[in-house]
Amino acid sequence: MNLAQPQLVSQEAAPLRKTFDDLLAQHQAAPFPDWPTRAARLQSLVTMLLDHRERIAEAISADFGHRSGHETHLLEVFPSLEGLRHALRHGRSWMRERKVPVSLWFQPGAARILPQPVGVVGIIVPWNYPLLLLLGPLTSALVAGNRAMVKVSEFSPRFGALMGELLPQAVGSEVVQVVEGGPEVAAAFSALPFGHLLFTGSTAVGRRVMAAASEHLVPVTLELGGKSPALITPATCSDEARFTHAVRRIIVGKVLNAGQTCIAPDYVLLPRAAMPRFITTARTILSQQYPEGASSNDYTGIASNRHFERLQQWLLDATQAGATASAVMGPASPGQRKLPLTVLTNCAPDSSVMQEEIFGPLMPLVACETVDDAVAWVNARPHPLALYLFDDSATTQTQVLQSTIAGGVCINETLVHIAQDNLPFGGVGASGMGHYHGQFGFEAMSKLKPVFRQSRINALGLLAPPYGGLVARMLKVMLRR
Repeated sequence: MNLAQPQLVSQEAAPLRKTFDDLLAQHQAAPFPDWPTRAARLQSLVTMLLDHRERIAEAISADFGHRSGHETHLLEVFPSLEGLRHALRHGRSWMRERKVPVSLWFQPGAARILPQPVGVVGIIVPWNYPLLLLLGPLTSALVAGNRAMVKVSEFSPRFGALMGELLPQAVGSEVVQVVEGGPEVAAAFSALPFGHLLFTGSTAVGRRVMAAASEHLVPVTLELGGKSPALITPATCSDEARFTHAVRRIIVGKVLNAGQTCIAPDYVLLPRAAMPRFITTARTILSQQYPEGASSNDYTGIASNRHFERLQQWLLDATQAGATASAVMGPASPGQRKLPLTVLTNCAPDSSVMQEEIFGPLMPLVACETVDDAVAWVNARPHPLALYLFDDSATTQTQVLQSTIAGGVCINETLVHIAQDNLPFGGVGASGMGHYHGQFGFEAMSKLKPVFRQSRINALGLLAPPYGGLVARMLKVMLRR
């Protein structure tokens, strides 16, 4: 997604502002929905998903050129349902007032925290996981008692049109509105005075979204990307079974959605001597999972001609600069917009595949002979959205966890941390800011309002001017070492 020039934004601002104002008026008329109201909205999304999951999968596949329906159900429908069901199980307790202790000096007063809806939440959805990255934030917004405006990607038009039909039917147009359009719409959308704005997309666009939101000091959650490393330690390489497991899980994390995943393993850090074995093991695994190669109906196409051409160019540039490319799965049939997973070795440090988030089925291998080398490599670069460590040693796990910073970590696995509703999901630095999912999403899209209630009988009046001996004696106690 790009953000348009200011003169184009102004043409789109008026109708978007009217939609926002209408939703805000609805919120102000009922600013604190009770739990039955919130639960009914969440349950309506569950019903919508179950009733229309095939239509949703077909729309996403059409936008991609091809995506397996099984993959859509596994990667988007199922985790979306789990997130909604988790919110339905726990939302009532999340929204309750929380009593908190009061310091001795302020007793017998009472303090509590009131989670309050923030109004209208803006959600900007990318094209790569259009359902999951719409319903995940929307679940957080609705369980927190808000209304929402959803900007769907112009690169998933069939899905966007379907959501424009289904979402208002499910929860009501007075609760959720779907917005379609290109960069100029996205720019105007980002500048609205939302109670909270959540954007999922690239780091470059995330900076512009944040700048637009700053005009109204809108709090933002930015779910960005970056180059997420997978680390196979020397100890794991020395154990054939564990090495095979590591390659299998990294390959699975990369080929799902053809690598078009913000938390996909972007590159692999491992000893140089293990690189040939990585390639042969990957080839064996993929020949079993995709016996028809990239032509398999289970393998996803690249979502647009622009991205297909970009990946082909990056691959060509890398090999012309001296990299060795090894296709580890069979080719696609002619005319298909599919790229077989290709492993790259000896990539030039300044090549696009080593500098940019790949977002496709290209996988560089980087030689790191020790864990210390790998940690230094990661720390010399922007903080990744995810880090994947393959090692069974508790000492090594602690070393890597404590000495690197990443949005999230999986140990001996890839991707699945995003599906844990009791874990926060979010980036750090260039890979994003803020968290959501589960209670973390509820709190991100609420104002945790602190409330102090003073008792009719209290001692604070003793500290009022004119200050005298009593105040001096009390201060000696209050400021003691």
